[in-house]
Amino acid sequence: MSNSSLVCYTKLSPNHSGERTHSIDRITPHCVVGQLSCETICACFPEGRGASCNYGIGSDGRISLCVDEGNRSWCSSSNANDQRAVTIECASDKTEPYAMTDAVYESLVNLCTDICKRNGKKKLLWFADKDKTLAYNPASDEMVITVHRWFANKSCPGDWLYNRLGDLAARVTANLGSGQSSDNNVLYRVQTGAFSVKENADRMLEKVKAAGFDTYMVQIDGMYKIQVGAYSVKSNADAMATKLKAAGFDTFITTQGGQAVSSTSTPTREVTVGSTVRLKKGAKTYSGGSLASFVYERNHQVTQLSGDRAVISYKGTVVAAVHKDDLILV
Repeated sequence: MSNSSLVCYTKLSPNHSGERTHSIDRITPHCVVGQLSCETICACFPEGRGASCNYGIGSDGRISLCVDEGNRSWCSSSNANDQRAVTIECASDKTEPYAMTDAVYESLVNLCTDICKRNGKKKLLWFADKDKTLAYNPASDEMVITVHRWFANKSCPGDWLYNRLGDLAARVTANLGSGQSSDNNVLYRVQTGAFSVKENADRMLEKVKAAGFDTYMVQIDGMYKIQVGAYSVKSNADAMATKLKAAGFDTFITTQGGQAVSSTSTPTREVTVGSTVRLKKGAKTYSGGSLASFVYERNHQVTQLSGDRAVISYKGTVVAAVHKDDLILV
């Protein structure tokens, strides 16, 4: 069984049950509870974790493969569901309604279209009813959406996505009806630099990250390129390019992807008391509250740390308690 050609990063987890005992006729999207990259989603499932998924969609819309599509992942708290469902962990906010970025949602539409097409399906169905769905016997050309909350005491995939599953089913079915091929799906990436020397690319990668953007490095034709996002809607890429230009970066939009490359510019540094940091764009307070827009534009100092809770200050005045994972070292 093939995997999606939309995948740009692969790190296979050992956490699976081997080949499926049921043909694929379900898709189960999840919220990963964190605005993670596709690489980090894969890293969530090391040996011994007891969990995994088939695909991950990072906050910038890039897609990773964690468990081969032909194998049963450990994702939905239900062996029966996971044996027949392709499971997808989607980057999301950490609190209800677990909102996702436009890039994640557009990639989810594209990935579901691709999964359906490769498995010979012409319709994706959403009944919004557990009993009806689980009792339904899909026709050979039908795929059904199920959700984690039906099998465990969880809110997954969160109300943000749950309320859009009807739209997801309709858009995917429309794509399949139009004869759209997933291989022809165009993803628009915003590029901020191309370098023949990897150390120079490393420095640009860190600079873009320090400005608060989720970014990644790919290698294409011997060049190391720094890119942001992977959008199926060009206007979303245009909007990101505008933000990057406003932050002082030269950009252009490309449809060319490449092999993911890890940065080796500097050893990993830890956020500690006294560190100078910036907040990731859109980060909230530790309790889920909003922050003024100007807070994301300035450097802060970490004055307290307790587990994943960090208190940041500006010129000696406490600003907020935030999640440590939302801090970027400067």
